[in-house]
Amino acid sequence: MDLPSRPRSVAELMDLLHACRDAWDTPDRSGDPVDLHDHALQTAHLLRRTHPSDKELQIAGLVHDLGHLLRPGDDAGHADRAADAVRPLLGARVARLVRLHVPAKRYLAAVEPDRTLSPQSELTLRAQGGVMTPEEADAFALDPEAEAALTLRQADDAGKVVGLDVGVMEDWRPVLELVAARHGGGTTPDPGGHAGGRTPPREPGHFRVSGGAYQFPGA
Repeated sequence: MDLPSRPRSVAELMDLLHACRDAWDTPDRSGDPVDLHDHALQTAHLLRRTHPSDKELQIAGLVHDLGHLLRPGDDAGHADRAADAVRPLLGARVARLVRLHVPAKRYLAAVEPDRTLSPQSELTLRAQGGVMTPEEADAFALDPEAEAALTLRQADDAGKVVGLDVGVMEDWRPVLELVAARHGGGTTPDPGGHAGGRTPPREPGHFRVSGGAYQFPGA
């Protein structure tokens, strides 16, 4: 089946997401320990638990790595490719969060130099621009979506647990339909003030796994 590079409907986007089963972030499967399908589900699940009212953030987590499916091996450009693919259907904010999940990784590498990355994320950091300079970090912190992007990045880093059951892809069809119905025309009002003001992001919390469930420190 030919997969659309820019899905025009939720049905076409679901085809892409289902195609992530047994597709990996690296063509030779040397990267992260879960396939793109399970990684998408785990990332979105984390964001639903911590930000239950922010459907756009959850959906950004679900689709953030579609670029690996659309062009395997393009570590540097996968975020931009995924953002461009989903923007017409899901709107500018979802696309912006998808695009920012790589800069958020570079930002965290700058402000938390002792933070542990997965071996694959460590390997691809240089191809994606490396650790941000102080000037780049200051500019990122002023982005209205910086805090949400950091939350997405934290979930991205945590959502790589082999064998963890967080539901099935079809669970997300109604949420995709909701977001697409609101923003499919390309307009994206900020729902409920989720975008926030132009203020530096709070120090991000860290997801961890405890007893098979995701938690924040102190939760």
